[in-house]
Order: sequence, then structure tokens, then C-alpha cells
Amino acid sequence: MQRVSVDRANTILYCEEWAATVAFYRELLGLDVTHESDWFVEFRLTRDAFLSIADAQRATIEAVGGQGVTITLHTDALVETRTLLDGRGVATTKIARRFGADVFYCHDPEGHRIEFWSAGSHDE
Repeated sequence: MQRVSVDRANTILYCEEWAATVAFYRELLGLDVTHESDWFVEFRLTRDAFLSIADAQRATIEAVGGQGVTITLHTDALVETRTLLDGRGVATTKIARRFGADVFYCHDPEGHRIEFWSAGSHDE
């Protein structure tokens, strides 16, 4: 079977707390903006992966709530990333070992769970 050809991925979060959620990804996570309008902001995660924040009140489709959504982001600097976020006032969990990886979690203002993970073993 021929596979679908995909060369770029973008996840769009439709948010009621749009301004606070955009600020979280721009200012607290420090992601680079690749496109911005008055109701939609696209952030670059990697060369070919993007995360967009859409204002649910201005979108043409009905918003889907943050429950049941986890954004997973790999980093080789897990401890440093957690320290950086804690220093910026983001509430994070302790680093724990799950599914063969070290992980910690935080939430954006809309309630989406964000998992930062690394395959290595890290002590806090």
C-alpha cells in the first residue's frame, strides 16, 4: 500500500484563552513565530513540525477542549528545560520515569497538557 505523502506537520489548538495561550508559547516556551494574524499564530517546533494557536471565538470551526490532548516535546536538556520553565513561573511536575523515558508535565493556559521527555536518565 502506498503511504500518504506528508512533509510537514502542524497541530492547531483552538483556544478560548487565546491571548494568554499565545503568550505562553511565545514568551514562556520561547518558540519562534512563523506566521501571525489577529486570530492565529503559528510556531515552529522543528524544521518540519509546527504548532498553531487559533482564537476559538474567531475560527470557522467549533473548538475542541483541551482535555484529552497532550503535546509531547523531546529535549536532550530535560533538567535545564524544567529549570527554565520553573524560573518563568510555569508550574511543572517532578521529572519521573515513564514508558522508558524521563518526563515532566506542565499545562498551557487553555489546559492542554505538555509533556517534555528525554530518553536518557536524569536525576533532579
